[in-house]
Amino acid sequence: MSAFQPVSARHGAQASRGGRRLLPRLIAAWCALTLSMAPALAQEPASGEMTVSTYRGDVVIPAEPKTVVVFDMASIDTLDALDVPMAGLPAAPFPDYLAHYAGDATPKVGSIFEPDFEAVAALAPDLIIAGGRSSEQTEALARIAPTIDMTVDAGKLLASSFERITTLGAIFGKAELAEKRIADLQGRIAALKETSAGIGTGLIVMTTGNRISAFGAGSRFGLLHAEFGVTPADTGLEAANHGEAVSFEYIADTDPDWLFVIDRDAAIGQGAAAALLENELVENTKAWRSGHVVYLNPATWYLTASGLTALETNVEQLTARFDKGS
Repeated sequence: MSAFQPVSARHGAQASRGGRRLLPRLIAAWCALTLSMAPALAQEPASGEMTVSTYRGDVVIPAEPKTVVVFDMASIDTLDALDVPMAGLPAAPFPDYLAHYAGDATPKVGSIFEPDFEAVAALAPDLIIAGGRSSEQTEALARIAPTIDMTVDAGKLLASSFERITTLGAIFGKAELAEKRIADLQGRIAALKETSAGIGTGLIVMTTGNRISAFGAGSRFGLLHAEFGVTPADTGLEAANHGEAVSFEYIADTDPDWLFVIDRDAAIGQGAAAALLENELVENTKAWRSGHVVYLNPATWYLTASGLTALETNVEQLTARFDKGS
């Protein structure tokens, strides 16, 4: 072959070699761009989906779910308040205001601790709602259908409860109703807090069997102090989920102005707190002598505490009691 080629031929050969060198660079650049966009693309829900905030972070779920299975008692309370139908529920000690779910009309899918996975799958749910006592089952349930954990944040109980109620309202097209009832409740809480500021100190105890536990401001029942305004009689109580075991002597020594009692056994069966507390040590406290022993609604404080109706009920009971005075 001649060493001398026409100019156009040499340019063509050079362009071909340049194109071959450029192509891998273009492919690499395209791959890098695609990878950099992947996280953003993954965060955008597809058509027919929505992103909701849960205890475990944001989760993508179907928009407007129709068949819903619920294990979280507080969510059952809220969905009932918002008039949202539920396809499957746990067999549970439903309080009186939720007793219409106890029968066979609503299929049962296990307990609040242990789901019946076959029963859940048979309902072919669009969405499963866990939380609280069923929180640990979230990942297992998610193998059947999209599952959200609606456990409330213990560090901000009231705000977190309102967030969960708002989220459930948004999921089921009840946002306006949820917002209205939250706003009304916030107004009643503000009024309750003004009243409770002048009533003196309070101590929360829960009884179960012949055992007594005390709960402070940072506990699961701490709303009474942190949000409803009752001054703690003991600021040194641990923020333990099951409270701190105490004795009759402790109650006598603490000597609160008000004694708030949650009878756990009454929430799940037959209670006996009143008989347990009728002894000389407790009867000599300021609370007992003044008639300031309040038996809190055990179902709405212990079983469904962060639900919309439960919160409304608890605020209403305390408001009525404090307005009554002695």
